Formats: sequence, C-alpha cells, structure tokens
Amino acid sequence: MSFEAIKGISEAEALGKALVAEAEAKARQMIADAEAAGKAAIEAAGKRAETELKELRKKADQQTAEKTAAMEEETRKETEALRAAAADKLSAAAKLVVERIVSS
Repeated sequence: MSFEAIKGISEAEALGKALVAEAEAKARQMIADAEAAGKAAIEAAGKRAETELKELRKKADQQTAEKTAAMEEETRKETEALRAAAADKLSAAAKLVVERIVSS
C-alpha cells in the first residue's frame, strides 16, 4: 500500500471519528433540550393546574357562602314564624290561666 493510500485511510478514519463525535454531541444536546422542554411543559401544566384549582376553590367558596346565606335567611324566617306562633299560644294560655283564677 502506498503512503498516499494509508494517509487517505487515516484521514477517512479521523473524519469518521469526528463525524461520530459530532453526531453524539448533537444527540446529547437534543436529549438535553428535550428534557428541558419536558420539564418546562410539566412546570407550566402544574402552574395552570394550581391556577385552575384556586379558581375552582374560589367558586366553591362563593357558592357555599350564597347557599349558607339563603339557609340562614330561611332559618330566620322559620324562627320568626315559630316565635309568633308561640307568642299567640302564650297569650291564649295566659288568658286561660287568668280566667280560671278569676272564675274560681
């Protein structure tokens, strides 16, 4: 084999090694970029989920407050009606007691 052929083969091998090393470096960079993009996507999804959860909690709290207020109002009205009925019955009972005491 001539010196030129050996030199050509050595250069081809060196070029092949350089191309393999460059391809490996590109592959490592692509993997790193994909991992970074995946982490960023997960982080963004987590933040969106937190924001959505806060909004849902806010709506639930608001609905609870509205329902509680409505129930309190209904309870207040029922209490007033019961007190009025009890007051009427108390008046009638007091009259009956007075009548029985006076007539005896």
